[in-house]
Amino acid sequence: MAEPLDKALAERRFDTVLIANRGEIAARIQHACRELGLKTVAICSEADRQASYGKTADSFLCIGPSNAARSYLNQDAILLAAHLTGAGAIHPGYGFLSENAAFSDAVEKAGLVFIGPEASSIATMGDKISAKRAMIAAGVPCVPGPDTSLPDDLASIERIAQEIGYPVIIKAAGGGGGRGMRVVPEADGLHEAIALTREEARQAFGSPALYMEKFLEHPRHIEIQVLCDNNGNAIWLGHRDCSMQRRHQKVVEEAPAPGISSEAIEAVGTVCVEACRQIRYRGVGTFEFLYENGSFYFIEMNTRLQVEHPVTEMTSGIDIAQAQIQVAQGVPLETSQDDVTCTGHSFECRINAEDPDGFLPSVGTITDLALPEGPGIRVDTHIHAGYRVSPYYDSLIAKLIVHAPTRTEAMARMREALAVTRIEGISTNLPLLRALFEDEGLARGETDIRYLEQWLQHRRAA
Repeated sequence: MAEPLDKALAERRFDTVLIANRGEIAARIQHACRELGLKTVAICSEADRQASYGKTADSFLCIGPSNAARSYLNQDAILLAAHLTGAGAIHPGYGFLSENAAFSDAVEKAGLVFIGPEASSIATMGDKISAKRAMIAAGVPCVPGPDTSLPDDLASIERIAQEIGYPVIIKAAGGGGGRGMRVVPEADGLHEAIALTREEARQAFGSPALYMEKFLEHPRHIEIQVLCDNNGNAIWLGHRDCSMQRRHQKVVEEAPAPGISSEAIEAVGTVCVEACRQIRYRGVGTFEFLYENGSFYFIEMNTRLQVEHPVTEMTSGIDIAQAQIQVAQGVPLETSQDDVTCTGHSFECRINAEDPDGFLPSVGTITDLALPEGPGIRVDTHIHAGYRVSPYYDSLIAKLIVHAPTRTEAMARMREALAVTRIEGISTNLPLLRALFEDEGLARGETDIRYLEQWLQHRRAA
């Protein structure tokens, strides 16, 4: 066993976790904590006072108004709640403060455990330029383009674009969530794209820094899940295909990614865990790649638990949420890479409170609810009959996950599960999801990151 990277950190323990999040992920983390025998502190905004997970938490505190900036993003209020309740650790979930290096640092300086990577890792991987530089150094394949930010001089930018070759994509160095990106098909659109993206980056992310990469025409979005402890041990838990996206937001995910050889995936997975060792990463993380013409290209690393982690849990048999918490407690990984065996096939559908055609958010009270049950079916959610969907937060209200021995059987199981799912009183994207699982392209595993947008255009035109 390797020596701990940080002996003091490796020896820390806690018995109470404050969950600094809301919705289905708050309920998911609470379940993981209970399985580990840990107490939980749930927090809420004024809009979430009736949250079901609040009733089952050991402590439940309202920390601010409905506006997320004054509640779920209020670092001082969250730290005060932890102090008042005696929580020894804070789990940020995903979104909100989960990839905020300053918050991670503040939690640690307050004498608490941040259930996630060190602030330095979050900062390195949160900046797309420094992340790319670190991955190139570790031997991870990256999208063609320089590992530096773009200069201010337009003539120099033109030369960089010519060297890469059009089409190119301009990205905000601190961007994420599909914002701060523009595709430039030809040279005559470069200057305008730079100006617009710089301003968007300045307003959305507080920095005008941009970088440029080759724009891949029809790539798939492939992810590799990693788990690392404080002793330098790291493993990867198989791979996912998250290509079914609308405006860079994932709709359906599956594991494993169809049509990619185990040899190709193993080579990339091995490089990913070696990169984790080099940057002294701890906790869970996800390497995101574009995959085109048999080649992988790193695009970013998510330094948190992801929305789609259940499909990897279903295929690997490893509870990723529990493992993340145990790593934060200093527990060494007991699973070696040779122990990781992924079996069967899993799909996840994100159920959103939104109009299935126009995709506008739907707000209101759920009047009736029926969720599927049975072997190979899992539902992660916080909603119930009588639950009011608020206008203040993301529209995700549930995740429907299935697992079966084969991909064909998993698709059939998902069709059956979607057919019996009923959520009344609000609009949801259930009709869209049902239609997708009747689609021949999805059935053949022929999707890429632009497939759903084109599918929707054809559907509207029909």
